[in-house]
Amino acid sequence: MIRLLGIVALLFCAAAATAQSGYQIRTGDQLNIEVLEDPSLNRQVLVLPDGSVSFPLVGSISAQGKSTDAFRQELAAALAPNFATSPSVFVSVAALAQRQPTAGPSAASTINVFVMGEVANPGVIVVERGTTLLQMLAQTGGFTRFAATKRIQLRRVDPQNGATIPYQFNYRAIEKGARQSGRIVLADGDVIVVPQRRLFE
Repeated sequence: MIRLLGIVALLFCAAAATAQSGYQIRTGDQLNIEVLEDPSLNRQVLVLPDGSVSFPLVGSISAQGKSTDAFRQELAAALAPNFATSPSVFVSVAALAQRQPTAGPSAASTINVFVMGEVANPGVIVVERGTTLLQMLAQTGGFTRFAATKRIQLRRVDPQNGATIPYQFNYRAIEKGARQSGRIVLADGDVIVVPQRRLFE
């Protein structure tokens, strides 16, 4: 009986791996990435609106539209120059992107905002139109103890030319009573980056 249960478990894992290998990565998905040779690289990454992810030693690498296996191979190849032998890389989908309704009034009343970095709950969050940057930060569950709250960045794509425009935001100054533009209204596809605090910052 125990052996039968073990076989069933193995078949379930194989089926799950097969399902993920056929899945095409989408904007807003969260991926688990593990590098066997260097556990310090293991992390969960967010697929940004432009379809890319950011990974140490590689920088920005395209993920959207690829299977997890195809992306794994590309990432391993990109990391290879940093290792004596080609690294063993494992990629899995940690969380699927939340999808907006495609029709009806609710589709027009919400937007997707992407949050990454030192917050409790990074990922894609669906919010009401008119939500401000401060309100959005409240919905992330707060900052981690490593957050550089005076260097928060809002990244927005200019619809005219497709260029990404960064806006700096100092939450620490607002905490101390400074009048800063905390009422920045978010737009669909905005990316909020909360960087890690530097040494002695």
